[in-house]
Amino acid sequence: MLFLNMEQEISERFGSVSEFEDHYNFDMAHLFSDISPYGEEFNKIKERNIDITPDMLLEIKMTDPNDMKQYKKLISDLKHHNDRKRFCYVQTPGIFEALNDQFGIENHLMYLILYPEKLKELYQRQVDWNIKFAENAIELGADGIQVSDDWGSQRSLLFSYDMFRGMIYPFHKQITEAIKKRNVLISLHSDGCIVPALDSIAELGYDFIHPWQENANMPYELYLNKYQNKFGILGGICVQSTLGFENYTKLENEIRRVFGILKGKRWACCTTHFVQNHCSVDELIYAI
Repeated sequence: MLFLNMEQEISERFGSVSEFEDHYNFDMAHLFSDISPYGEEFNKIKERNIDITPDMLLEIKMTDPNDMKQYKKLISDLKHHNDRKRFCYVQTPGIFEALNDQFGIENHLMYLILYPEKLKELYQRQVDWNIKFAENAIELGADGIQVSDDWGSQRSLLFSYDMFRGMIYPFHKQITEAIKKRNVLISLHSDGCIVPALDSIAELGYDFIHPWQENANMPYELYLNKYQNKFGILGGICVQSTLGFENYTKLENEIRRVFGILKGKRWACCTTHFVQNHCSVDELIYAI
């Protein structure tokens, strides 16, 4: 589970998030780093509050993913969780979502049509950065890599399937092939309905997807009937409809229902996203 939104509340009850995790003997750790692909040069331009185009971004130098001074937090976190024999998977950027921070999602979707060749240059540069960062995380002790790249709305992909295959898929293929050579698990995080891309996700070789968003037109029956032998699921406890609403009866019924469907399948139970700060510590404890 992801607790960044509840760190203060958990710490007040347990002393720290670390003591909370130890108390319940968590066996997985989803880790983040302080490293960003773009640094001060980009931040100075962003302060001007102007729309950044692909041409402009190509002129901005990316940070050095091999600068190990940036890895202090990740090194410390990996040691902490490895000492506790937890499976550690490290969040890395994807392709589309990574550049939403630079462009804004609306502009980025427009640029897919207006500047496809320039975006491909940027995507390739992002791929090279991502692979170096992931390889460094693996060398430091990561058991798995999670590529974060939101593609879905509540109903379908944010872009056409053809756009996905032409502009997104080839760059993910480079990432998955590089990571698979390192003999670690690789998962894809993508919110929303990504049904049109599921066959492609299997082709790419992702071991898990996070989450399988049931309330975004992705029934578990589809997974069990077609995909359970192709990749696993990270998730099951929905923060959008189940956890954090002070309805303990619904919460228990939903958790029991999901366990009834997925127990014994290729599934690792966790939340579908960060636990939201409207969730109480008491409700979180009840869910666990």
